[in-house]
Amino acid sequence: MLRQFWIAYLTITRKEIYRFMRIWVQTIIPPVVMVALYFIIFGSLIGQRIGEMDGMVYMDFIMPGLVMMSIITNSYGNVVSSFYGAKYSRHIEELQVAPVPNLVILLGFVTGGVARGICVGIAVTLVSLLFTDFSVHNPWVVLLVAVLTSCLFALAGLINAIFANSFDDITIIPTFVLTPLTYLGGIFYSIRMLPEFWQQVSLGNPILYMVNSFRYGFRGSSDIELLTALGVIGFFIALLFGICMYLLDRGIGIRQ
Repeated sequence: MLRQFWIAYLTITRKEIYRFMRIWVQTIIPPVVMVALYFIIFGSLIGQRIGEMDGMVYMDFIMPGLVMMSIITNSYGNVVSSFYGAKYSRHIEELQVAPVPNLVILLGFVTGGVARGICVGIAVTLVSLLFTDFSVHNPWVVLLVAVLTSCLFALAGLINAIFANSFDDITIIPTFVLTPLTYLGGIFYSIRMLPEFWQQVSLGNPILYMVNSFRYGFRGSSDIELLTALGVIGFFIALLFGICMYLLDRGIGIRQ
């Protein structure tokens, strides 16, 4: 039985990875180009006027945040588009009637999202070598935060896909929720620059914890304690995982 579940998991995962790798020009290259533009505009041009941020050259300061932004958007986007496509074409129903637990289905889609997020993250990191000195304070923290963040937003993407009733619905959350939270998550500034009230407000943004823990992994500097940040990320993963399993088990948004 376990072998059967393992084969099902590998099949779903392989399908998800092949799906985005087959069109790598559309899935890998655009975020790399976008981040390169961020480096040129915010790092090279505006960064020269800003000077240092938290004792770092501004280009070095924003680099981890830009990589994290790419990981977030691509792990989310991969799952929301893939799962909604499966729901729209109704072949997700074939998976659910097959002798495959919903846990295996969920893990397969999430692994595909993580794979795309990590692939794009690596590509963006390599491009950053053209603009900034590459240094890693703690590679294990970098890897851990990248994987955990990819898992979290892959789960979030699946929830969005479950409730989506049209292709327009899968763009609402990224546009009006994900993008503002990302830009206000400390990518381009330190929250220490903000007044006390807005610092407290910023602590309600979960992306702040991901960006800062990732920055700690690269630069050894963070506005948030590392253990606190990892705890917040772990809490949201557990919460979204539970929601996903509940929705899949009840067939909400799938069984019409």
